[in-house]
Amino acid sequence: MSLQVRSLGETSAWRSLQCWFLSSVYLVPVLLVSLLGSPWSLAQSSEAKPPDVTLRGTLSGKDNQTYKLLPFSVPQGIFRVTVVFSYSGKDEHTAVDLGLFDPQQFRGWSGGRKDVFTVSATDATPSYLPGFVVPGVWQLLIGVPNIRTASRSEYVAKIYFSGAGSVSAEPEVLRAPLKSGPAWFRGDLHMHTAHSDGSCQSQSGKSVPCPLMLTVQTAAKRGLDFIAITDHNSISHYSEMRELQPFFDQLLLIPGRELTSFTGHANLYGTEEYVDFRVGSAEVPNWNALLRNLQKMDGLVSVNHPSRLTGEDCMGCGWTPDPPADLHLVQAIEAINSGRTEGPTAGITFWHEQLNRGIRLTAIGGGDNHNALAPLPGMGSIGYPTTVVRARELSVGGVLESIRAGHVFIDVAGTADRLLELTADLQHQHAEMGDNLSVQEKQLVSFQVHVRKVLGGRVEVNSDSGLLTLDLPPITQADQTLQFPWESDGRRHWLQATVRDASGNLILLGNPIYINFP
Repeated sequence: MSLQVRSLGETSAWRSLQCWFLSSVYLVPVLLVSLLGSPWSLAQSSEAKPPDVTLRGTLSGKDNQTYKLLPFSVPQGIFRVTVVFSYSGKDEHTAVDLGLFDPQQFRGWSGGRKDVFTVSATDATPSYLPGFVVPGVWQLLIGVPNIRTASRSEYVAKIYFSGAGSVSAEPEVLRAPLKSGPAWFRGDLHMHTAHSDGSCQSQSGKSVPCPLMLTVQTAAKRGLDFIAITDHNSISHYSEMRELQPFFDQLLLIPGRELTSFTGHANLYGTEEYVDFRVGSAEVPNWNALLRNLQKMDGLVSVNHPSRLTGEDCMGCGWTPDPPADLHLVQAIEAINSGRTEGPTAGITFWHEQLNRGIRLTAIGGGDNHNALAPLPGMGSIGYPTTVVRARELSVGGVLESIRAGHVFIDVAGTADRLLELTADLQHQHAEMGDNLSVQEKQLVSFQVHVRKVLGGRVEVNSDSGLLTLDLPPITQADQTLQFPWESDGRRHWLQATVRDASGNLILLGNPIYINFP
């Protein structure tokens, strides 16, 4: 059997490199290749998905200081290729290095330090080049710097294909949670770096594009559990985030971007595919066209700072789509942006208006940081406000799933330990923030508000009919639960808890429990 790597071009340097690699190929290993169904369908869970291709072989002493090219076929429509490699004999000092060719070019060489790597149209493991996943015959490159004469080594390369850029379509090996088990996790879902308009002072005091590394370092020092990097319309930061994630193994990095148009901004989380953001163009005539496209990508969309003023100082910062956007296509809203908690530029009133229209939008917060070295705390600082989610685990899927479900509250001051929980019980039904209860007319629902570390504060309960008159007592304990009954009229409603400090300042904002929503 002969192997070929397609030419990169008519350059003598590439032809020489190609011939050198091909002259080193020995096909003594038996390669078992298994192509399994259509695993790149978004409808199919990759939670326990087997590899799409498995390459197996045996190395022996005669393979010492040689190279091997192991071919595998990549079908049309693939967004990401992920390789998981293992081999035996390490106790005998056998060493195996890895590299990769696609049908057109050399994609990278990671040596012996990485047993998992991935390449996609938008990002890649360090050592590898991001770029379009070309269909055809790819080659896994194996180098053997050392294997003893009498030694044998069995190797297995498991190769996974992802047909979409959604994080949920990635193989499980790329989605392992940083922390397992349900808990409240605290993070910031809106910030900018050198990959768009983030800037900070250089060593000499000049204003320069601010390195993403500084943003992640600052978030880690703040003790956050997760952050989303949301540079304007950019996807160039995804590779750098993939590089940093193994080092920052207590801080989850969520891929995001701020879709920035002349009539509004919205954050998109959970997909790494390119999105045409040009609202108002022939390709994307309006926001509804864009939102319908995002639905197909399994992305989570949040309208940003909807009540901010728009104009020459901040073009498109306010939410003014024309025609109006169908917010049923949106999952969340930035109710608190930076220090804008209340007043005409805050997002809470806009959010309440959408809830009254029957649109379930999860309220989240975003620091909207543009300078990783900005003083903490402060307007636009990382983690101020903090979005706190009740998630099954600390993973991208876990966090985004909780935001979709509405299991979220916002800590305005970005503390490490404040808590707000709203729950409700009716016969055999139990609901927490984001859940829906089916309640008939004249049925009485029992609500509980559980708070921590808000001594001297007061709980308010907002609803579609305005602020409820409940006469709840002030918070006098570090950990306290308040209760109140609520009688249904059988119609659609929502109830949402807020905590204010002794001076009346908003400090915690919870998401609603819904009554008789679709």
